[in-house]
Amino acid sequence: MTQTDGYLLDNRQTEAGQRFDAFATLFDPTTFRHIERFGIGSGWRCWEVGAGGTSVASWLAKKVGPTGRVVATDIDTSWADSAARSPVEIRVHDVGAEEPPGEGFDLVHARLVLVHVPDRERALRSMVKALRPGGRLLVEDADPALQPLLCPDEHGPEQQLANRLRQGFRKLLAERGADLSYGRKLPRLLREAGLREVEADAYFPVTSTACADLESATVRQIRGQLVTAGIATNEDIDRHLANVASGSMDLATAPMISAWGRK
Repeated sequence: MTQTDGYLLDNRQTEAGQRFDAFATLFDPTTFRHIERFGIGSGWRCWEVGAGGTSVASWLAKKVGPTGRVVATDIDTSWADSAARSPVEIRVHDVGAEEPPGEGFDLVHARLVLVHVPDRERALRSMVKALRPGGRLLVEDADPALQPLLCPDEHGPEQQLANRLRQGFRKLLAERGADLSYGRKLPRLLREAGLREVEADAYFPVTSTACADLESATVRQIRGQLVTAGIATNEDIDRHLANVASGSMDLATAPMISAWGRK
């Protein structure tokens, strides 16, 4: 991710770790399935962009073994530092403003990163540049505009409140430069970047414990911004968090679109 004063979800907050855990539960199986299809194995060189937590970097390390290399980068590596042991190298890096941390990678992967990066075009060029000929790029990003609701089944006041807060969250993201329809653009953008064999799919969790954990951590993390912007009162947020904790609502995520291609 790129460093910006306007970035809404700060890695230094306690809730960030809870969000990373929820993302791992929700999305790691999809990410790993795609990378397995690429034939990842011993000796591969991988760049994990916007690593956030440790789950993907640690999994890659097991796949590439002691002869491989995993470079995990982020603007704030505080949650990923625990994975800093061979073959994993942790670097503070801004994918939207700096040159890539090397070239000749067999795999470059970014998940839920580029949607937040102001200079997404430069970031994508950097990721393609870092690949060896024949190397694989896998970019996975949300598309909240495709499915904007937290509760697709809005059948009561609890769901209505949840969707109002989700709408406010989307507004805050957009004000900080997030592209809420970025995910759907990925196949075209990968082709325009010169990649071959471009394909894509989408994953859309509708309800799970991890969806509730993610929502609770996200709302606690942005509580101050929601109140300051006049989107919700503290009482609204307390009521919503209690509703989430009750387990009585079906909470969904935005679709995560995965797109991949070969250089």
